[in-house]
Amino acid sequence: MLQSSRCRHSSIILAEACCFCNSSAPQKLLDLCFNYINKYLVTICEYTGYSAYLKLKEGISLPVEICEKLLTVRSQSLESIDSTFVNIFKDTRNTRLKRVQLRKSKILDHDLEILLSHNLLELELAQSKELTHNCIRHISKYGASLLSLSIGEGVDIFSHSIFYSLGDWIQSHIMNVPNLRRFSLKSCRELPDDFYALLLSPMSCLTYLDLSNCGSLDDFKYSEHLVNLRTLILYNVDKIEGMTEAICKLKNLTHLDISQSRDDHRRFTKPTATLSTLVENLPHLMSLDISGTDLAGTGVAETDKARGSDIPGLISRVSNPFHFLGLYETLHDACLRHDLPAKLIAGNANEEQILISALAYMDRTEMLQKVLNELFHLFRFETCQFVGQALNVVLEAMNRHLSERHIQISGSATLFYIVKGTSSELHEVVHVKRKIISTLLNGMSVHRNDETMMRNGCLTLCQFKIPIDVLFEYERLVDVLLYSVHGMSSSESFVQRIGIYLLNSLACQVDGQQKIRLGELGAINKMIWLISERLDRGYCDDVLEVAWSTMWNITDETPANCRKFLENNGMEYFLSCLKRFPDKEDLLRNMMGLLGNVAEVKELRHYLMHPEYLSVFSDLLESRCDGIEVSYNAAGVISHIASDGPDFWVVVEPSRQDVLDRMIKAIDSWNLESPRNINYRSFEPILHLVKVFHTPECQRWAVWALANLTKVYPEKYCHLVEKEGGLELLKEISQHLDPPAAIKDLAAIVIEHCVKYKNHDWQQELDG
Repeated sequence: MLQSSRCRHSSIILAEACCFCNSSAPQKLLDLCFNYINKYLVTICEYTGYSAYLKLKEGISLPVEICEKLLTVRSQSLESIDSTFVNIFKDTRNTRLKRVQLRKSKILDHDLEILLSHNLLELELAQSKELTHNCIRHISKYGASLLSLSIGEGVDIFSHSIFYSLGDWIQSHIMNVPNLRRFSLKSCRELPDDFYALLLSPMSCLTYLDLSNCGSLDDFKYSEHLVNLRTLILYNVDKIEGMTEAICKLKNLTHLDISQSRDDHRRFTKPTATLSTLVENLPHLMSLDISGTDLAGTGVAETDKARGSDIPGLISRVSNPFHFLGLYETLHDACLRHDLPAKLIAGNANEEQILISALAYMDRTEMLQKVLNELFHLFRFETCQFVGQALNVVLEAMNRHLSERHIQISGSATLFYIVKGTSSELHEVVHVKRKIISTLLNGMSVHRNDETMMRNGCLTLCQFKIPIDVLFEYERLVDVLLYSVHGMSSSESFVQRIGIYLLNSLACQVDGQQKIRLGELGAINKMIWLISERLDRGYCDDVLEVAWSTMWNITDETPANCRKFLENNGMEYFLSCLKRFPDKEDLLRNMMGLLGNVAEVKELRHYLMHPEYLSVFSDLLESRCDGIEVSYNAAGVISHIASDGPDFWVVVEPSRQDVLDRMIKAIDSWNLESPRNINYRSFEPILHLVKVFHTPECQRWAVWALANLTKVYPEKYCHLVEKEGGLELLKEISQHLDPPAAIKDLAAIVIEHCVKYKNHDWQQELDG
């Protein structure tokens, strides 16, 4: 909770929180190193013999700071903390641990003993379901050194069975932890009546006690020996009213939490009297949480003395306000009242109250979910002042409660509005962008079958620069997007559409190695599945068109992916789409663009040497779909096939010469100033055709392409022609005896464009 030796008060957190857009500091080198080591443990570890356990490499010894940091980084990542990992710390001579926090670990009883053997000062366990009651013996064995022990939800080491399995040893106490200062036990229910008396009996040094969600604690009179107690948290504990007398005897309390999130435990028999009794008998109380209860009364003054506070039970604190007062979801909207005797209030009346509530209830999923919904509506409909702090809260909530669907949905929806509203500032803060993206992918990976979560995540990712901002999580993002396209139950969903658009953006702008990885991760297979599914329904939509566009991008200068397309019966789907949807211009352009990539790969061209395919390519030369794009791409495919020489053309009909003649006729019909819907990163395949003197028709298409591109987009392509040695080749064409005049004229045009642009470029530099 808020006041503890290890957590700063929310007022300090809120006051010190700086908006992320004011900081452009890069991620710390230390953090980068730990993240790398966590991902690749073999950098410092090796396996022990034939077992699956890890140990430090010979000669490596790690101090306590590094050991604890490694454990923390591992716990906060998606990597598993299990027996294999914990074994690293078995060697207490070369590893040191004093503070251990484990959430959602897969450790067993003997793993916990390894950690405890370091004589820990602090131990926190949560969501470690494999642990059993045998851990109690281990905790007691090393318990003398423990100052802080937290046993959270999902750790079932206490049950009726321990009284039988541990025998006589448990008669005087349950755990031997005589020096414990802080103790938390959460969600422990249906235990014998004397359990808590036995459990707490040796803990006389406690200053902090948290028994959240522990059901009934009887009258709590067994706590009288806890004279040093400063913090008492009884969130969602039953029958608090019957414990009032015992609580009032804990005179040194500074923080009391008796809040509720359950509707059937909100009401007290005498709410004002109960609150007054507690406050008046605890003179040092500076933090009080009564959220979710009716202890604040109706807001109407009940006596003449109830002046100065709109909460009747707190009139004694008007002159001595609390540092913190929890009023979230109290009956009769206490957080909206005036004259509240507290400096900081958790509620939902305004932005500050909501953020304080989020900080106060970060570990309480039921309340946190509601707070995040409030935060979402705040960003959607109002202007927020503490954007940086809100971002921190959302990221912390999502990462801490990864399996909680509603928290992930509310958090991701809020992230969308935060990122959308601060996109320009985010571009300057790389580590913040990365944390947002990683957090989204964490949630999307766990909840990949949830349409709402996937939609929120994809929409938020669209606010970033693709692919620059996401390259550090490239494979995870591809994996999630491919699942949104193929794995989710609903076809034609919005998620499928936005997922394939994001995939296409990735494929369009990444380099060759990443395109290869896209193919290895199954992108071609998933696109073919989408195409097959649309064909089965006779349905041509934007998803079908983008599926072909994605494959066009993935196969660009990537022979491995071109082969995958062919091996997945891509040509059959090409013919089927052409036959079923002959008038869809975008579809036809995308399909022919892809086949142009396939035709560039010499070792794959024999797959295209088929009468039906060649007839289709030849017919498409006369297409006027999408300007000249389809005709242009068909000519490119034919040029690459023909560049292998007459002997390679083994098809009788259509004949090689007939097809080439039709191609020249098509080229002559094109306007040299036609705008283009194409993007070349390299002219290497085209320049290869420039050198094919045995088939001048191939040269004709290649040189025309260069003339067109340098004419329409000189700033983009003139430099590329020169950079890749194109001018030398074109000069060779001009001086060679064989090429026809038409080709030499086109070559001269390209050279003229490049010289003119270069002179213009130089003149601009001189003028500048």
